[in-house]
Amino acid sequence: MNCIFCDIINRKANAEILFENEKVLAFLDVRPVNYGHTLVIPKTHSENFLSVCKEDLLELIRITQMISGAITKSINPDGFNIVTNNGTAAGQSVFHFHFHIIPRFNNDAFSFKPNLKSYSNGTMREFADKIRAKIF
Repeated sequence: MNCIFCDIINRKANAEILFENEKVLAFLDVRPVNYGHTLVIPKTHSENFLSVCKEDLLELIRITQMISGAITKSINPDGFNIVTNNGTAAGQSVFHFHFHIIPRFNNDAFSFKPNLKSYSNGTMREFADKIRAKIF
């Protein structure tokens, strides 16, 4: 398996590491949306959000909140996004789960512009029923 994030964890690839503990590593993205754009990853390789073990996910959330606070205090953005891409269709390019913390500024020219859809008669309930049937 060739994974750049595993290489960063194992110090086989360079990264500007911001934080590390036994479960999580946080480092600056080499291709940031804005300066300070940070990636928070589990040290155990997990391909996507659905495959991260619960204990690692809890620690990832805790550290993502902590690093978001440090970014806010240090570079004073107007806001920030926390994003995760899961699967190629969602924009995932490194298949090692990670959160992006993206500092945002009022005039940074970056935006999420979705093509919003509307449910037609009864389709909202149909989708809800399909999803509810798989919740356990």
